[in-house]
Amino acid sequence: MIRVRILVPVHFIKRNNMVAVVEYIKESYIELTQKVTWPTWRELQTSAVLVVIASIIIALVIFGMDWVISYVLTHFYSSLA
Repeated sequence: MIRVRILVPVHFIKRNNMVAVVEYIKESYIELTQKVTWPTWRELQTSAVLVVIASIIIALVIFGMDWVISYVLTHFYSSLA
């Protein structure tokens, strides 16, 4: 039988869970306020318009495919009767 011993630094063992949560929140806040590059209002508007246009195009393509399949199946089943 092989025994594996895992060495964990002492500061990980003695750490309080609440302290870890508070530290995580502080680090997250620092990252969001100082390290993240947020888009400008103009870039945000441009991206939103692009998403709306792409959504409309995709919806129209799906509608067209649905209509064609419905048309083909309707004529196919009506020809069987």
